Amino acid sequence: MQLTAYTKEFKKNLNIAYPVMLGQLGHVLVGLADNIMVGRLGAAPLAAVSLGNSLIFIALSIGIGFSFAITPLIAEADGARNIEKGRSYFQHGIVMCTIIGLLLFGVVWFSKPVLYYLDQPSEVVDLALPYIDIVAFSLVPVMVFQAFKQFGDGLSQTKYAMYATIGANLVNVLFNYLLIYGVWIFPRLELEGAAIGTLISRFFMLGFIYFILKKKKKFSTYFIWAKKSLQQKIFKRLFNLGFPTALQMLFEVAIFTASVFLAGTLGTNAQAANQVALNLSSMTFMIAVGIGVTATIRVGNQKGQHNYEELRRIAFSTFFLVFIIEAFFALGFILLKDLLPVFYIDNAEVIALAAQLLIVAALFQLSDGLQVVILGALRGLQDVRYPTLICFFAYWVIGFPVSYLLGKESAMGSMGIWFGLLAGLTASSILLYIRFNYLSKKLIERGVIKDLL
Repeated sequence: MQLTAYTKEFKKNLNIAYPVMLGQLGHVLVGLADNIMVGRLGAAPLAAVSLGNSLIFIALSIGIGFSFAITPLIAEADGARNIEKGRSYFQHGIVMCTIIGLLLFGVVWFSKPVLYYLDQPSEVVDLALPYIDIVAFSLVPVMVFQAFKQFGDGLSQTKYAMYATIGANLVNVLFNYLLIYGVWIFPRLELEGAAIGTLISRFFMLGFIYFILKKKKKFSTYFIWAKKSLQQKIFKRLFNLGFPTALQMLFEVAIFTASVFLAGTLGTNAQAANQVALNLSSMTFMIAVGIGVTATIRVGNQKGQHNYEELRRIAFSTFFLVFIIEAFFALGFILLKDLLPVFYIDNAEVIALAAQLLIVAALFQLSDGLQVVILGALRGLQDVRYPTLICFFAYWVIGFPVSYLLGKESAMGSMGIWFGLLAGLTASSILLYIRFNYLSKKLIERGVIKDLL
């Protein structure tokens, strides 16, 4: 098959992906603003933000994974023009996400003492705890926001979540500036100021999307609370769809969080450098997430039409697209490795360590991007159980042992930790590709046999 068979799909893929990219990127940019502004306070405060956000991101990944179940159910009801069913899924989704947000807040809050037993610098832990107290509560509004976001995505209205996240970032930057440094009438709160800025921005994000969706006539009927009471079978369906995705996200986020803890055992500067490289790679990863959602939508559409050859071709177009984009980012990381860390912190040792890590980060851009898009394609096939097992095996049976063994100070230090990440992501992308290749060929063969009969 000629290359143009794949490249001609790039424009359509990007049109679907870009609002999702910007929406996901918004979550990371909140952390970026915190990191850049807090980094001016020194290595210890930056390391504390890294440590605090490591717990928050684990919780957030679980919650977002569950919320992803809302989108296909809303889309299914919308395709059938069944507003009553769509409204029920939407309202059950809001209740589910609210409960999950409260549970995650409680889990993070009660997990704080664990940080003292993970061999982290004591000064970093002491700074991180007040930060965690505030940011953990922001999990509640952000999870309710996710319910509205996934509802909008299910109706193919992805732009409103994008507007909300862009606005939230502006609010976050403003209040960070005022509260971290104590500008004008505001007190100088440093790390706690960054946490309050994040909390305010996430309530703004929720309020924005709620009011903009509610005032739109085409959404108004969904906001009329259903007369029927909440039904267990609908919660069960949401759970069965969301739980495997939550585990997939948890396994990946947890391996990166483990890198934060392992870096902390090497000292404050190593942990700060790890956070710089991790934040930069997280931003490029969100581009791949957008293409992964596109893969889910387009593969799912072709599956519904039983057009399996087109399904395979379109899926491969998303694989090629993400490979090209991530190769561009990889080159940028290599060329700008000494410059990018300067935006975060003015510490020569941290900058030098981060520059080394960005070389490894450049290498795993390709693996990381491919694996998340292939996961999206498999989700479009409604294949979730085996990919979850693959993710666990790749990250925790292959990746983490390499990070642990090579990440010791007597071995390769920070570079060793990131070589473990590279090993896990590469294994994941290869195994997931094998899985998709097998399933897509099997579907084509079944289609051919069916036609012959």
